[in-house]
Amino acid sequence: MKQILIAVSALLWVTQAAQAQENSYRNAVGIRLGPSVPSVKSGITFKRFLANNNAIEGILSFGDGFSICGLYEIHKPIAAENLQWFIGFGGYAGFANNVNNIGAAGIVGLDYNFSNVPLNLTLDWKPELNLIEYIGFEGSTVGLSIRYRF
Repeated sequence: MKQILIAVSALLWVTQAAQAQENSYRNAVGIRLGPSVPSVKSGITFKRFLANNNAIEGILSFGDGFSICGLYEIHKPIAAENLQWFIGFGGYAGFANNVNNIGAAGIVGLDYNFSNVPLNLTLDWKPELNLIEYIGFEGSTVGLSIRYRF
């Protein structure tokens, strides 16, 4: 995780001198920081827009095992410049300590793009509903994603 943070910091330092880009983006990759309780924890995140307001997001987390999550998201503008809200749904599979969790996930959050650097921030709530191995709801999944837009 430390190596990922160093790599993202270096990337941001290099791109600070870049010219201003459009507020929208096609792809973004970075890190997602979140709690250690859900199946999908902190990890690497990739978002790709399929159209102006429809995106897919993948999250790969690791630590005491690994998990993968796929989400479909719908983005809507807010009156504030460079800010959108989004809502979505998807599924995940997590494998840790001889426990395999498979379930459904939802997501709702805010998405902000900086004007002068190709940086994207999202703050989201991503609840999970475990369906296989055990049935249970995990609602304490607030996360912060920091991504490089391209």
